[in-house]
Amino acid sequence: MPISYTVYKNMWLYKTLCESFRGAPQNINGGIDTLPNSATMDAVSQLQRQFVEHATSLYREGYLDDQFTQLLKLQDESNPDFVVEVVSLFFEDSEKLLNNLATALQQESIDYKQVDAHVHQFKGSSSSIGAQRVKNVCVVFRNYCDEKNLDGCLVCLEQAKNEYLLVRNKLEALFNLEQQILQAGGSVPMMA
Repeated sequence: MPISYTVYKNMWLYKTLCESFRGAPQNINGGIDTLPNSATMDAVSQLQRQFVEHATSLYREGYLDDQFTQLLKLQDESNPDFVVEVVSLFFEDSEKLLNNLATALQQESIDYKQVDAHVHQFKGSSSSIGAQRVKNVCVVFRNYCDEKNLDGCLVCLEQAKNEYLLVRNKLEALFNLEQQILQAGGSVPMMA
């Protein structure tokens, strides 16, 4: 699979950061004793800009809403991985719910109340992390459940899967940028 330009650029920045620390004097604990050089600082600045641009695009394109911002505000020094942990639980639950929905809609006699219960749960978990586009598909999905419209439900299931995969990939990319910034000794820009 070809590597996208952004992934290639991030790999180059990370490699540049690693190379800038090679040969730097080590302290007795194995840490770097000197301040990062200008190439390192430039690379960190570039990663921070990419982080802000990527995060901004998630809101602008409707993948995330203000609920994600509220989630970020709950994270602090005592629990620095809070958001990643909550979002990871969302990923795990979503996989199960999507599988349950697919199974329920393949039955000979479809229990639309059960399907609706799964969609309601998916909508709630999507809302709790601010996955706006997933939540919006779930709203339409529930209407088709009320109408007992199998074709509509099947279309919504595919849309829900697609929107879930998109937001998952985009959040994983955001968390990856965050890790690259931290590993390079930078600080993650605050999102408001």
